[in-house]
Amino acid sequence: MEKMRVVIVDDSPFSINVIRDILEDKGFEIVGEAGNLDEVIKVVQETKPQLITMDMTLPGTDGLECTRAVHKIDEEIKVIVISSMMDEEILKKAKQNKVDGYVQKPIDPEELIAQIEKVVSSDQLFKELEKTYFSTFKEAFSGGITRFTKTIAEFDEDKKSNDVEVSRGISVVIGIIGNFSGRMIIDISNESAGNMAKIMLRRDPKNQEEILNVMGEFANIIAGNACSMMNRKNKVYGLRVAPPTIFYGESIKISKSKIDTLSVLTHTDFGEVLLNVGFKRGEE
Repeated sequence: MEKMRVVIVDDSPFSINVIRDILEDKGFEIVGEAGNLDEVIKVVQETKPQLITMDMTLPGTDGLECTRAVHKIDEEIKVIVISSMMDEEILKKAKQNKVDGYVQKPIDPEELIAQIEKVVSSDQLFKELEKTYFSTFKEAFSGGITRFTKTIAEFDEDKKSNDVEVSRGISVVIGIIGNFSGRMIIDISNESAGNMAKIMLRRDPKNQEEILNVMGEFANIIAGNACSMMNRKNKVYGLRVAPPTIFYGESIKISKSKIDTLSVLTHTDFGEVLLNVGFKRGEE
């Protein structure tokens, strides 16, 4: 395993020694210890660890408050809680506070190392996904346009933006779940959607509902094809799509996402289409 810099947070000298022995035996570098919130903040600022083992019960505070303080300093630091208590409510709160792993005392050395390996591999996997997902969705979009309409789409430059945008008229949102979660949005004007639906149906759309259905299915196919392509690259992703949600009307806004997204404006024979995709760590 790649050597990591670790801080141990616990108010028990016995537990600190146990954790230290386990981790040093596996080649980790223990760069500091802490037993309360002030010590946690100080040691993290001074040592800049990559991983923290975090006790839940600490004098004047708890592991979740300390975890929040750690992530204010550096949100990339991984936190594995080590506690004598473990139940559904605690695990839920730990997840809400961006805890990466949870091990119950008394500590099983193999379980602790397995949790760390899982955190490290998940982090590396997400970095791999970040490098490739948007080009894959663009490839799926371009391929879909060509197959459905026999035309070619041209892309502007990719943009990393999470601002609120005004919809062109129709926004199709596809949720993505798996070992990482994400979303895809295809945004298009009513006129462009009608032109596209006419080409795909090989006739005039009967009504607005039929146009929306065509756009929903088109977006669903694009997202499904992109996820399949990514799963073939690495089956561990386990990505799959949820049914489309369609918003339409005047003054519709694409709200700011809780995840970082990439956008590109696409020029097609039937009008402009905005493609927006983003992923985050976690399975929600």
